[in-house]
Amino acid sequence: MRTLISTAFISLDGVVEGPGGEPGYRNTGWTFKHTEFVPEAFDIKGREQKEAAAMMLGRTSYEAFSPVWPGMEEFADYKVMPKYVVSTTLTEKDLVSNWGETTILRSLDDVAALKETEGGPIIVHGSATLNQSLSDAGLIDRYHLLVFPLLLGAGKRLFSDTDKDTQKLKLVESEAYANGLQKNVFDVVR
Repeated sequence: MRTLISTAFISLDGVVEGPGGEPGYRNTGWTFKHTEFVPEAFDIKGREQKEAAAMMLGRTSYEAFSPVWPGMEEFADYKVMPKYVVSTTLTEKDLVSNWGETTILRSLDDVAALKETEGGPIIVHGSATLNQSLSDAGLIDRYHLLVFPLLLGAGKRLFSDTDKDTQKLKLVESEAYANGLQKNVFDVVR
């Protein structure tokens, strides 16, 4: 069984929208506008590329990342690994040709079936809506969270407000940095 890992830049109040400067969000670029850069806090991002065997995205994040990430040296490891896009509307003709093998999954059942296959961890980047659905369905196994010391108020959140049973998490790695950033890695307890 494969491990599904959600990785996110997240504000203290749970917002994950527009961390890198994506258009359309009033606080866009909040990861670098308001917090001093401390390189060691981002070491986990390089580690994720080395440890992941595949990447999963929702349609919106795929459409944002696919024109940019294939040409970025800092994401070279992602270029060659298989990618899965969870979407009911994306078609094969919407996929870029320069970012390696990409498969469209149409449902959470498809994600669950993928998890049952052989292979290494699958990392989920961005994809707030997909993350909420995956979490609510009990499909996420681990969270890699870089928590920024910011309260952003409105914005897409990593976790839904669905009324559901308590989901227990086990902290397996953590570190706090001089700029107030915190790295928290949680395994989902089943």
